[in-house]
Amino acid sequence: MPVKIRLRRDGAKKRPFYHVVAADSRRARDGRYIEELGYYNPIVAADKESIVVLKEERVKYWLSVGAQPTETAAALLKSKGLMERTKPRVVKASSETPATESSTTAETAAE
Repeated sequence: MPVKIRLRRDGAKKRPFYHVVAADSRRARDGRYIEELGYYNPIVAADKESIVVLKEERVKYWLSVGAQPTETAAALLKSKGLMERTKPRVVKASSETPATESSTTAETAAE
């Protein structure tokens, strides 16, 4: 069962409130979940930060057994210090190009 740590949306229209949950990735976004891990309230006064409350022990447990957070959930976990910040992966081009391969085959044919 592939488990994801993700946000489940609650709240009124245009007033979102999210619960951070561990859920089977095949379930609907607001559907059945395994465990509630905390909540996130992005709508607060302009002079305050958004509210994030997490059960740190349970989040660490789910990460230790292989649960994968979604991008948004990972950002929240990183802001709380529960996940390491990582640098973006850089895709390197392969060192061998088709032109190099054809020139080596021409050299071996000439010998």
